[in-house]
Amino acid sequence: MSSPDIAEMLEKSKELDRLRKEQEEVLLEINKMHKKLQSTPEAVEKPGDNSLSKLKMLYTQAKELSESEMSISNQLLGQLDAVIPAGGAGQQRRRIEGNEQKKKRMKGDSDIPRLSPSMRNQQEFFASLKGEQVAARVAQEDGEKDEWVIVKVTHYDKESKEFEVLDEEPGDDEEGGGQSNSFCLLNDYSPSYKNYWFYSLANYRKYKLPWSHIIPFPKISDLATTPEFPPGKQVLAVYPGTTALYKATVVQARKRKTDDYTLEFDDDEEDGSLPQRLVPFNQVVALPDGHRQ
Repeated sequence: MSSPDIAEMLEKSKELDRLRKEQEEVLLEINKMHKKLQSTPEAVEKPGDNSLSKLKMLYTQAKELSESEMSISNQLLGQLDAVIPAGGAGQQRRRIEGNEQKKKRMKGDSDIPRLSPSMRNQQEFFASLKGEQVAARVAQEDGEKDEWVIVKVTHYDKESKEFEVLDEEPGDDEEGGGQSNSFCLLNDYSPSYKNYWFYSLANYRKYKLPWSHIIPFPKISDLATTPEFPPGKQVLAVYPGTTALYKATVVQARKRKTDDYTLEFDDDEEDGSLPQRLVPFNQVVALPDGHRQ
């Protein structure tokens, strides 16, 4: 890794530290406002009182800080993936898998009375995805392949930590039998999660999924924090003309943040070679660990 790369990663780490400190300060202010409103709820009815406006501003600030933190964290992960030697991939994968198990245990710990500031920020970020299009893994756990499609988030349940999403692409009649009230049970995601159901409604499929089955797309309105994928990097991308995502390799980096990626999709062979396809940057995300295709 070159010195400029290390310097850039250190700067991002400092920025993460700054964002977390700012988040703690905002959360303290929010808690103060909550105590004030609980002790004197009648204050909001007084002329000139701006308590609710201030509270809304604080929540907006907390949401923006949380989104920035997640974006910079994703950028750091992308940079680390790009420079980790191939020989260390096994060790890196084991470390990641270990971290995922820790996360599952944390989420299964229902006896923890309070969420940490970072977890509260994460919850707020998940809730902010309502109405957004995201990438969702909808295949059964014991399936041979992972199926990722574009869905719309309709709700996030903070208690169960599940997303309710809608696949707006009309499905086959055989999946729902043409009935609006037909149900199908998916396998358990893990011992720490409940069974996940999906049902067909007017040939549109609805799912309840854990956060690990959801990947937000980069926002066009937030180009400064959009992750960069270098040539040779494997990604998950929307195949042109479809609402499905497949594994692909970056052929050409973007010259500008608004440019499309030039990708080669796996298993997309034509006449003995892989065609290069242009995909908008906001339809390309990091390849999930352990992806099966």
